[in-house]
Amino acid sequence: MKKKGLAMFTSLLLAFIMLAGCGGNKQPEPAAPEPAAAEPAVVQEEAKVEEPVVVEEVAPHNEETQASGEDISIEDTTQDIEEIETLVLKDSPFLQGRGLPPVEERLPKVPKLTNELPEDQLTYEVGKYGGTLRLVTSAIDWDADCFVMNNEPLLNTPGILGREVTGNILAGYDVSADQKEFTFYMREGLRWSDGEYVTVEDVRFVVEDLLFNEDYTQSFPAWLRSGGERDGDPMQFQVVNDYEFKITFTKPYGGFPIRLAITGWVGYTELMHPSHYLKQFHPKYATDEEMAKWDGYCDEFGIARNDDLTWINVLNHFRQNNWDINQRRKIGYPGLYPWLLVSATETVWTWERNPYYFKIDEDGNQLPYIDKIESTVVADMEMVQLKMLAGEVDFARESSSLVNMPLYKENEKNGFTTLMCNMHVTPTDIGVNMTFSDDDGYKAMVQDVRFRKALSLAIDRDELIDSIYYGYAEPNTWQDSTYDPDAAMALLEEMGMEKGSDGFYKQPDGKAFTLIIENGAEAPDIVPYCELITEFWRDIGINASSRRIDQALVGNKQAANELQCRVIWTHTPLWTAQDWGIFMWGRAWEIWKNNTTEVELKDEQGNYSMQSVSGEEPPQAVKDFYNMIDSLMQVSVADASTTVYSNLKQSLNENFWYFVPIINVKQPMLVNSKLRNTSDKGFAIGVNFSGEQFWFEQ
Repeated sequence: MKKKGLAMFTSLLLAFIMLAGCGGNKQPEPAAPEPAAAEPAVVQEEAKVEEPVVVEEVAPHNEETQASGEDISIEDTTQDIEEIETLVLKDSPFLQGRGLPPVEERLPKVPKLTNELPEDQLTYEVGKYGGTLRLVTSAIDWDADCFVMNNEPLLNTPGILGREVTGNILAGYDVSADQKEFTFYMREGLRWSDGEYVTVEDVRFVVEDLLFNEDYTQSFPAWLRSGGERDGDPMQFQVVNDYEFKITFTKPYGGFPIRLAITGWVGYTELMHPSHYLKQFHPKYATDEEMAKWDGYCDEFGIARNDDLTWINVLNHFRQNNWDINQRRKIGYPGLYPWLLVSATETVWTWERNPYYFKIDEDGNQLPYIDKIESTVVADMEMVQLKMLAGEVDFARESSSLVNMPLYKENEKNGFTTLMCNMHVTPTDIGVNMTFSDDDGYKAMVQDVRFRKALSLAIDRDELIDSIYYGYAEPNTWQDSTYDPDAAMALLEEMGMEKGSDGFYKQPDGKAFTLIIENGAEAPDIVPYCELITEFWRDIGINASSRRIDQALVGNKQAANELQCRVIWTHTPLWTAQDWGIFMWGRAWEIWKNNTTEVELKDEQGNYSMQSVSGEEPPQAVKDFYNMIDSLMQVSVADASTTVYSNLKQSLNENFWYFVPIINVKQPMLVNSKLRNTSDKGFAIGVNFSGEQFWFEQ
């Protein structure tokens, strides 16, 4: 290790050995967001979507749907159903004596045969029932690991890889050859956690009475428009029968099923809710007696009144979306999750198994295996790490960090094992904002690919890997990782840049140039990483510096296009996320692309205000890159995950829109040494998603 790296390593340990400011190297906000104080009356617009495939456990096919371009074996699907129907179903002793119907009546006619991790990532062991899974969090009303374990989408993609889309809550789907019409099949006999049956009415109610209700949804979501485009025609919805419905678009939207499976950590609540429960809060269905209660709810729960639209606030108070799994006020809301929140104190949150959960293992055991989850709430991240090191936590992904690897290994004697999986993000990507300044000289310089290439050539990837990641990462293989400071300076001089008396390069127009990286210490590796990057750039004559600011301020400055350079994670390993960092390397271009006129800013007291923003039309090469991102939603899964995905990475290699210096960064994941059906293959968060498969060896 070089002297610079050794110094940084020492600084890293001193600064972060027990204090992980944001809980570890983790994904952007979708995986661990701050839950909103209340659901908005406006259904939020989501990021875009990706691509389909016909599924397992599907109803009849025809020549038109079979011509969709996906190679699916109908015989294999039928055989799966036949095998499932012959299984003897069993459930946990935990549910005995509760007066429940027998397990075969609580499960759908064709239960979901669990496939959360693909076979090449997990050798599945049929488990044993029982036990309590202990988690820990320092966040208020939020446990990210519990959220990921519980969240259930309508469809799924094993290992969150995007290789295939299979049934989940929905049994499956067909797609027309033109990628415009999608027919979805529900699981007959599926029940909500209160025992009521799930039917198409639970989808129709959300679509027709909420999404297409202009009072409730004031801005129809982009992801439900044709092609997944902001200006696309809204989807068309058709009920076929109690267990079948169609969604149709006027433009190809091959990525729609992937959108229902993983994009944005989506849950089934995007399109499905227990209508039998929510109708009491909707003026179209509520009885006079039910309506009379609304005013009392406003007084009891502090719900704002809004004349004839008060029902919207009342309904939102009681409606549980997928992000609300940790909300104590949602206790008792009918759900489809493996575990349901049953109690919440100031220090312990408890979830218990859902007796109507719809998944089974290959031997017919109703999942989950583990009966309860307990999440202990502690004061800060230091206390989180202490409980993990003491062996008082059975599973920890979100709060684990490579920074603490020496401590993890030293304390494995306390009954846990540290697994090393890949992160589902590249954790410290670098974006120089090419639209930060109105200065024409600045723009001409940073928008010159030679300048960006020079900054890349100045980055010593090996130093980063040794100093920050303990060797648990690799230099990028699809974006040029060459380290050549001399070549970097030659490019800058080729552009006409000259050094001033201070030893730093000036802009080609002779103006002084400084480059400031601002960060909010969103993860433990970001601050020391930024410090190393600025040293690399200063070594070639770029007057660079790193500055840590409040995380809320980072968000505000990002939204308002006031960040010159940022280091943060992006989801480059997941083609399904469509996350290519445009928010940091071309913010004004992103504003133009999204046709944004205002952004919401949060002050230190937590109050929100709106600020006007202006966009800037990007050059054609950037537009071409945007179009390539959009096309991920409009082609087949096979084309999106291979051809389009490869083309996007090639564009990053040629244009250095932003820098992805390292890939295959490992994330430690602490698991109880007796916990089974965990894995050190694939993405760590993919293992987290498969929590219903975990079981304790007795």
